[in-house]
Order: sequence, then structure tokens, then C-alpha cells
Amino acid sequence: MHKKITGRRHALAAAGILAAVLACPAHAQNTYPNRPIKLLVGFAAGGGSDVVARLVGKALSERIGQPVIVENRAGDGGNIASAQVAKSEPDGYTLVLMTSGHGTNAAMRKDLPFEPVKGFSWVSTITTYPLTLAVAPSSPIKSFDDFVRRIKTEKDRYTYTSVGVGTAMHLVGEWIMAESGGSALHVPFKGGAGPMTELLAGRVDVMIDTMTNTAPLFKSQRVRLLATTAPKGVQALPGVPSVADTLPAVVFESWLGIAAPAGTPADVVARLNRELRAVLDTPAVHQQLVDWGGSPKASTPDEFQARVENDIRRLRAVVVQRNIQAE
Repeated sequence: MHKKITGRRHALAAAGILAAVLACPAHAQNTYPNRPIKLLVGFAAGGGSDVVARLVGKALSERIGQPVIVENRAGDGGNIASAQVAKSEPDGYTLVLMTSGHGTNAAMRKDLPFEPVKGFSWVSTITTYPLTLAVAPSSPIKSFDDFVRRIKTEKDRYTYTSVGVGTAMHLVGEWIMAESGGSALHVPFKGGAGPMTELLAGRVDVMIDTMTNTAPLFKSQRVRLLATTAPKGVQALPGVPSVADTLPAVVFESWLGIAAPAGTPADVVARLNRELRAVLDTPAVHQQLVDWGGSPKASTPDEFQARVENDIRRLRAVVVQRNIQAE
């Protein structure tokens, strides 16, 4: 009897070992990621967000051993791509390159087809870009303080331009008006080179745009920069002050980052965050983002979500205070 029991135990132990061995490949196959990842971009191929997505996607693919396929879903200010991701399976295989336009969209609109914060799992920021206030070289406006003085004492005499109603550039312009007590007329364009053309032709007084667009013109002395919206001076723009030096409440940076659908498992979000940090620490990727006018920096998921919430709260207050209506 003892021999039979012992033999049975050995058989059960062997069966357990065999089951564990057979289970190992299955477990490995379930390790994230084990198939290609889609990274949606809400804007056309070739634009600023698209080239960043492809740069980061390629480096991320090399790290995780799976293709990261960038797909453009342009339209509605990035909302088409965001809506598709918000409705996707929360498994980490469908991501979106978020832009700071997400916050301005949420501040301006109440009819978004997704919940702008809770509809996503926020993975990490990639890079930030301050906005700049630029004037033509011949402009009589000599500094940001001078601009503030003029719009307070000569209300609505001066104009500022942006790439559209409800964009971050427009809302920051109105934020400056609200904080300074001044008033300047907004001249919007629907994207493109219109603002720059009008500024250099002397038909508008001030242009608010991203540092990516204005820094090369500043370096070639085609424009003068009055200020940036970064919290403090920007190393790449020596001698250019911050708006916050004069109006401490006005601090804004546009950004790019990666988000996933709400409910994506925490370990998947953590893995993506870890790999993105490594990608941004890669010298070639880091330098390329710097060359494009950005300040590359990863964040924790909580920090990213807090940034989005803060943008929406502050910009929505501007929208209400200045009674800005979507077109």
C-alpha cells in the first residue's frame, strides 16, 4: 500500500511539473506586448505631431520588440483620433498621441464624444513647447511690458493673431487681456502661414504661436520675441522673458504625450511609461526633440492627468470670462 501511495505521489508531482512546463509558453505569449501597437495621430501626416509620433514610435518599437504603427486620423482638432481610442479595447494595443489641443477643445466645447479626462489612461508626456509673442523687427512695441502698457492705455488699437478661434494661442491671448486689463483685437486664421505672413507684412501687430514656428525666425532676426509663456526663461531663447514675469498667472506650455483608453491595466500603463522614459533618455531622440523646439521630459501618469485637468480648468475660466464662442 505504501508503495502505491508513493508511486501515486510521484506521478502527481510529475504531472504538475509537466503542466507547469507546458504552461510557460502560454504565459510568455500573454506577456504585454505580444502583437503590434497602433498609435493614432489626430492630424495629417507630415505635421509636427505626426513627425514626433513617428520618431517616438520607431524608438519604442525597437525597445519592446513589436511594431508601433502610426495611423493618422485627422479631423475635428484631433477629436476623431481621441474618440476612436476612447472607445477602443483597454488592452494597451491602441494608443493616441495627445496634444495640448485636447485641453483647449475641452475648454471650448461641451459636446465632445468622450470624457476628456476620465475617458483616458494617461501614460506620459513626451515634450513641451512654450508659446511665444512675436513682433516684426520694425514694430514700435519694444517689450512685453510695453505691449501691456499700450493695450491698457490704447484699448483695441492693437491686434494680435493666431491660427484660429479657440486654439491655445487665441486663449492665451485672451488670458493676457484678462490679467492685464488691456484689450487688443484678435485676428484669427485657419492655420497655415497666414499669421506669419500678416505679421511680417505689418498688417497685424503681435503673433502668438509655438516656439517651434517662431524660434527659427527669431534666430534669423526676422522677428523679435517679446516673451514666452513658459514659467521661466527658455534656454534656447536667451534674453527673452516670460509673460509670467509681468503677469504671474499666465503660464502655459503646449505639449505632446501618449494616452490609452480608460481602464487600461495599471501594469500595462507602467510598462509603457517605463519604456517611454527610456526612449526620451536616448540621446538621438532627445536631441531631435530639442532641435524641433521642445523640452523632452517624461511624466508619471498622475502628473500627466493633473496637467490636463489644470489646462482645462484654467482655459475654461478664460473662455467663460472672455465669453469666447466656438466657430
